[in-house]
Amino acid sequence: MKIIDGSQGEGGGQILRSSLALSMCTQTPIRIENIRAGRKKSGLGHQHLMCVQASQMICNAKVSGAEIGSQTLTFEPGEIQAGDYSFPISTAGSSCLVFQTVLPALLLAKRESTLRLSGGTHNMMAPSFDFIERSFIPALRLMNIDISTELHAYGFFPVGGGEWSATIKPLDETTPIMLMERGEMQHSAIVTQAKVKSHVAERELAQVQKKLAISASDLHINEVIAACPGNVLSVQFKHTDGTAEVIDSTGRRGLSAERVADIAIKDARRYLDSTAVVGEYLCDQLLLPMALGSGGRFTTLKPSLHTLTNIDVIQSFLDCEITFTEIGEDCFEVRC
Repeated sequence: MKIIDGSQGEGGGQILRSSLALSMCTQTPIRIENIRAGRKKSGLGHQHLMCVQASQMICNAKVSGAEIGSQTLTFEPGEIQAGDYSFPISTAGSSCLVFQTVLPALLLAKRESTLRLSGGTHNMMAPSFDFIERSFIPALRLMNIDISTELHAYGFFPVGGGEWSATIKPLDETTPIMLMERGEMQHSAIVTQAKVKSHVAERELAQVQKKLAISASDLHINEVIAACPGNVLSVQFKHTDGTAEVIDSTGRRGLSAERVADIAIKDARRYLDSTAVVGEYLCDQLLLPMALGSGGRFTTLKPSLHTLTNIDVIQSFLDCEITFTEIGEDCFEVRC
């Protein structure tokens, strides 16, 4: 049994999620200790518990310690089983992180799987459904990974209530991913909101237009229905190969519309000032499928502690080498 220290590096939930995925894919029993020790509220939260339960379901694993607040978990995987699964989070916990946890294993299953996920779809500190659909999945398609998604309901903090589905086709063989040059980019920004006054979205987009010089025709407001108020600004840079960099900023009480926009603008400017193709968060999420597949290389921003921790976890399971080489100002080449 592999023992994993959940306090290593940045000490967050990614250690748990990557370890579960790798445990299933390599059929390695694991014991994770000090779960989320680097967070203010350590142990398993609702989203993390659903990641464990979803993983247990798709491989009939033997599990102990799967309860809210638990800081130690034992997970012994069985054979991965394709199927039609439903993974509901009773809170606004990120359904997108649950999806990313079980995806690698289901790609190794013998037939197609369908997932029904509910909870939060647009969360702070987690990839949004927009990011999954417009950035993560298009990049995976370049690796010969076939996934389709459909959004049924939006879910914001603190109520959640969002719902979406995904169809995952079994993988025969991956193609090495190669994302070294940007080419032409199409810039756009969209505010998705529910039960929030329209002037909030208008002010956010006005700030984006002023500071990023995105044309008015590429600014959009998406008024949606949701169980509670919510607002998220998404700045997007679409590349000619179909991939995109998606930068989200979530509105919340006490934060002005201009400040919400400025958070996204700061990250967007950092991306634009670099020559990297892949942004900080997409880099982090491509490493696991690359390491399990045929590898590849791409350019990205300076790796975060979160990314470096994820690499340590991946390399503790797999005989692979992931390297970062600085090739320009805030631009690194990643090889796997």
